[in-house]
Amino acid sequence: MEKYNIVMIMADQLTPYMMSCYGNEEVICPNLDRLAQSGICYENAYTSNPLCTPARASLMTGKYTSALHCYDNASAFSCEEPTFVHYLTNAGYDTVLCGKMHFVGADQLHGFSRRMTTDVYPSGFSWLPSYVDEEKHILQPDTWGNAIHYNAQTAGPGEWNEGIQYDEETHIKAREYLYTQGAAAENPFFLCVSYHHPHDPFNPPKKYWDLYEGRDITIPDIDDARLEGDTTLDKWLNTGFHRTDVFPVKGRENLYAVRRAYSALVTYIDDKVGELIRDLKDTGLYEKTIIIFTSDHGDMLGERGMVQKRCFYEWSSRIPLIIHYPDNRCGRVSAPVSIVDLAPTLAELAGASRMDGIDGISLASGEPDRERPVFCESHGEAILWPCYMVRKGVYKYTYIHEKETQLFCLETDPKEEINLSGKTEYREIEAELKSLILKRFDPQEVLDYLDTSIRKKKIVKEAMERTKIAWDYVPVVDESRRFSR
Repeated sequence: MEKYNIVMIMADQLTPYMMSCYGNEEVICPNLDRLAQSGICYENAYTSNPLCTPARASLMTGKYTSALHCYDNASAFSCEEPTFVHYLTNAGYDTVLCGKMHFVGADQLHGFSRRMTTDVYPSGFSWLPSYVDEEKHILQPDTWGNAIHYNAQTAGPGEWNEGIQYDEETHIKAREYLYTQGAAAENPFFLCVSYHHPHDPFNPPKKYWDLYEGRDITIPDIDDARLEGDTTLDKWLNTGFHRTDVFPVKGRENLYAVRRAYSALVTYIDDKVGELIRDLKDTGLYEKTIIIFTSDHGDMLGERGMVQKRCFYEWSSRIPLIIHYPDNRCGRVSAPVSIVDLAPTLAELAGASRMDGIDGISLASGEPDRERPVFCESHGEAILWPCYMVRKGVYKYTYIHEKETQLFCLETDPKEEINLSGKTEYREIEAELKSLILKRFDPQEVLDYLDTSIRKKKIVKEAMERTKIAWDYVPVVDESRRFSR
């Protein structure tokens, strides 16, 4: 049986709430609209961890991050851990990574035969979390925090920056592969094209910024009380790490500028997706290729007075997920699914061996059970405390170990404004969801591991800084075989 090629396109920090195919018609993304209309669009897809490195480790392995001990952006996962790419390679696929995957550690391939670019972020332990006072939980100085990117002074047009340079290089290398290698390949290929944007800082090229001149852009209604957050986790993030107490997030001018710049970057990514699809058509590959579009996590974008990710609210923990098949099967799936489902799905689509011992399920065999629980974790960066979320059916439960809980009914309260935790009539539901978390995860094991691993990695980090040794991937390009020789 003929095997399909697979192209997986990833954006970084893309919340589905800023995509027209997920209901936000203010954002211009016609190519993603067409992809969603002619494919399977998953309406309730979640990350396993609202942070880059852990989420991508889950994507690669089909496992939740506790199973990988991958909790922060200075966490490696074992080279002994099989990824879906190993399975695809063993099934005869040419497996190529072009762009960002945020691998940490000496293994910068994790099954890929090669990478066409280096990564945009460090591969070592330079972003190692620091221990903090548990009560104050201050991680960042007053001079910097991620909230610095979320105001009118910093969000705006920029013709060139490191992120744009990286995405342009990623894009041209991916197009080069499709035309020069993919089109001529005897065996099927898996190509992952992974962009940096719309990750902050928000500085889109001017032509994209100008597309939104005078356009209506909905902004969140936040007040002083919201800036303090609703839970200990929110406060740790707001005032301990992102520093929304120092850098202005409130106010229409700030919120509008951020949403406008983010929207522009979504359109920028949409253009890249459209061009890759046209390349597949021009090379005759389109009818032989499965196209997947997704992200690693979302972005709060000022909702609840919060920025970036690391929390469990929908804007942070939800991800887009679209699968387009050559046979044009289409529809929308409302059952909750997870980023851990991508690995077994890709293995099945490639006709590879079944991935055993994993947490995800294949989405290639039909619609998943609506009552199947999906989980999310966040501990190890800015938090250093076990925090979990489970979504089952219409309910979503957050458990901050030994501290606080939240329970939302997303059917009646999609904005997560009414905490049902502790209410008598929801006692059985809350007990069930808490039990699901504690049966699968061990908070004390997380604390013990973090205590040991951070201390050990600090020694490695200091030694590598002294020797100036790095694990960063350096692509090997034989220029003698390129262009007219």
